Amino acid sequence: MAKFTSHMAQALAEARAAAGRGEVPVGAVILSPQGRVVAAAGNRTRELSDPTAHAEILALRAACAKAGTERLPGHVLWVTLEPCPMCAAAIAAARIATLFYGADDPRMGGVAHGARVFDHPQCHHRPQIYDGIGAQAAQRLLRDFFAARR
Repeated sequence: MAKFTSHMAQALAEARAAAGRGEVPVGAVILSPQGRVVAAAGNRTRELSDPTAHAEILALRAACAKAGTERLPGHVLWVTLEPCPMCAAAIAAARIATLFYGADDPRMGGVAHGARVFDHPQCHHRPQIYDGIGAQAAQRLLRDFFAARR
């Protein structure tokens, strides 16, 4: 049996870097089927003036470019916040095998809240999902980020 290794610390580091750039602190890391990190990213929507530049989307783009394909079967995605509906749809399209996420997002989430993209009958792929990994640290980072802006 393979040893389980959490990559939430690296995703949180990406989220902290995003916060340092003035972005909403969300970070993502993608692992190959062999367990190697193939992409990591934090939000860059403001920096790139791109509403789709969420951490998950940027990491998926980088991993797909590295693999030379639009599909990432067997890959694992770690993200600090429950993916929004756009990101959940991209995760399904990329055929990500396993999704680990930290904090729930009752307002904008698309996995366990709101649209529940993977539960929709038209969703063609549903990854294994594990939530709550590093949730307290992710929530604290988000809470502190938004409190500083109020």
